[in-house]
Amino acid sequence: MNTPRHAPLLIVEDDLALQKQLKWSLDRFESVTADDVASAVLQFRRHNPAVVTMDLGLPPDRDSVSEGFKCLEKLLELDPGVKVIVLTGQNDQGNALRAIRMGAYDFLAKPVDPDVLSLTVERAYRLYELQQENRRLQMQQSSDVFSGLVTRDPGMQRVCRMIEKVAPSDATVLLLGESGTGKEVLAQGVHDASKRKGRFVAINCAAIPETLLESELFGYEKGAFTGATKSTLGKIETANGGTLMLDEIGDLPMPLQAKLLRFLQERVIERVGGRQEIPIDVRVVGATHQDLKARIVDGRFREDLYYRLAEIVVDIPPLRERLGDPVLLAHAFARRFATEMRRPVPTLADDAVHALEAHRWPGNVRELQNIVKRAVIMADEDRITAADLGLRASPSDASDDNDLDLRTVRENAERHAVITALARTDGNIVKAAEVLGVSRPTLYDLMNRLQIR
Repeated sequence: MNTPRHAPLLIVEDDLALQKQLKWSLDRFESVTADDVASAVLQFRRHNPAVVTMDLGLPPDRDSVSEGFKCLEKLLELDPGVKVIVLTGQNDQGNALRAIRMGAYDFLAKPVDPDVLSLTVERAYRLYELQQENRRLQMQQSSDVFSGLVTRDPGMQRVCRMIEKVAPSDATVLLLGESGTGKEVLAQGVHDASKRKGRFVAINCAAIPETLLESELFGYEKGAFTGATKSTLGKIETANGGTLMLDEIGDLPMPLQAKLLRFLQERVIERVGGRQEIPIDVRVVGATHQDLKARIVDGRFREDLYYRLAEIVVDIPPLRERLGDPVLLAHAFARRFATEMRRPVPTLADDAVHALEAHRWPGNVRELQNIVKRAVIMADEDRITAADLGLRASPSDASDDNDLDLRTVRENAERHAVITALARTDGNIVKAAEVLGVSRPTLYDLMNRLQIR
């Protein structure tokens, strides 16, 4: 999980004169500004700040609830590690302490001494950087399990923690998730954290013709078939001592399922055209976007093979359910591609942020990666717009009649509310149901109907 370096300071202040004064007194820090909750959330998503100074006394809404607390809650939802320094009135210590209990880093009473504020911000940056370095070192000690993964979504972070626990064992792992969700990155993470000295070898079972797949997996002896002029190792034997990823294993033909089952049970193979049993020590990670239990019912997948593969099952959430990740990933991809192309790193325009959050991402992370790469190439300025991404700026720009269908609108709103509640409560069903004001069985029904894992 990567965090941007040299993250800026976000100043949230509705008094424009005071906002300018704060920006001037903190001019040694790169900063961006906002004057209300909506603009603060937008700037946060665009720039991923490390430290925030925030006026706790932002004007109340029509329900007389302080916007300051709303803003604090939303920013901490987006990144619990951000350091928020709240600015309060002289006689407002009670609210300041409440903000600290909510997760704020520190508070200062107005009028704020510029030197004290600068020192407090500097201390907050140092703590933030120390925590990020500590997290980086912990990941390094785990063999960089998540070096290719960028996320702040609680569901995806639980997946990472699960893989971190499973990796040191030799248990067979089955990764379930839609195409493009990062199954190979996670399989590589399993291998990296396993301390196995052999290679990580991946094979896509759906990409190779059935007539060739057996020899690709198990290898073949010289003369086994026309054109076999020498003995050749298969993927299983190549991965000996390491990890073998069987991608799209749900598409494995039935005859090969039987042969794979024997290998998993006996840990020996026979090459095509050979008679000698070859012992193999390999960790197997299966992956598929298919519903294997449904394929078992249909007679297209062996039940005994499923239970051999499913010692540990990991469900990977699709990108549309990963709260905040589309924008975070877009930042990371834009930096990477701009660096590779030796171009200035672009920022994301406001309409690009809205478009990234509104899109449904049927192709998941792979689709996002391709879209951002194209945008980096096509962008005329040092910022990426919704047009550069090839996405609509917001759902309200839709001209498709389907977007006006009330059932679709209601389902989209329900899905967003459920995902937000689950993210806010770290996946706790009971607490999420309380946030939504429904019973636990009702929430389960909603999750099943909306296909939220």
